[in-house]
Amino acid sequence: MYPLSVVFYLFFGLTLLIFHLLQWLSYNLSGYQAHKKSVDYFNFFLLRCLNLVGTRFQFKNQFSFDKNRPHIIVSNHQSMFDIPPIIWYMRRLHPKFISKKELAKGIPGISFNLRHGGSVLIDRKDAKQALTQIKKLGNYISETKRAAVIFPEGTRSRTGVPKDFAYNGLRTLFEACPEAVVVPVCVNNSWKLQQHGMFPLGVGALLKLEVLPPLEVKDFEIPELIQILQNTITDRVEINQ
Repeated sequence: MYPLSVVFYLFFGLTLLIFHLLQWLSYNLSGYQAHKKSVDYFNFFLLRCLNLVGTRFQFKNQFSFDKNRPHIIVSNHQSMFDIPPIIWYMRRLHPKFISKKELAKGIPGISFNLRHGGSVLIDRKDAKQALTQIKKLGNYISETKRAAVIFPEGTRSRTGVPKDFAYNGLRTLFEACPEAVVVPVCVNNSWKLQQHGMFPLGVGALLKLEVLPPLEVKDFEIPELIQILQNTITDRVEINQ
């Protein structure tokens, strides 16, 4: 476990540095599409780094999506390693994230993408600022026909047990982009990677992502839609597997 974690962090750090440079070059020389492609492959190689600790990935999706419509991806949250598979496997939707502002500096590759890739940065201690940024993201996906990713539990579940969904962030996104398709996603087993914290990483996890039946924002009252999403996603969470 410890030796594999050391190997992981060596390759993880190298990947961050290489793709920080590639992102900077693609963004400044060629613009959004080139930068987006570099981010896609950045996350592909992050998944390969996780393979070094025996992590396997299973992605299930039987639905097709219209790239000319905005999407809101709603997922449970078990670890920071939920994010690379969402970016890679759902890359055709151009997923953008709601991130805490502390991640905007100091992390090669990741911070650059958060600042320049279309995601928004929130201050968790300032609810007004956070909701303003979430509304900004809703307007952005409405205009660009891209996807917003929201983890409505707020913080990750360190044991995999689902938490109640917070209402305000989801409501703000739905109100800002009522024409969106909502895509529920259930993540399983990524908590096992961080069950001991950042070091050592858990070994041999099968990280599963499952896309559940999409819903139209306009077909529901917002409180009803949030409750349906919470029930749909949490019912698919595998506890203590």
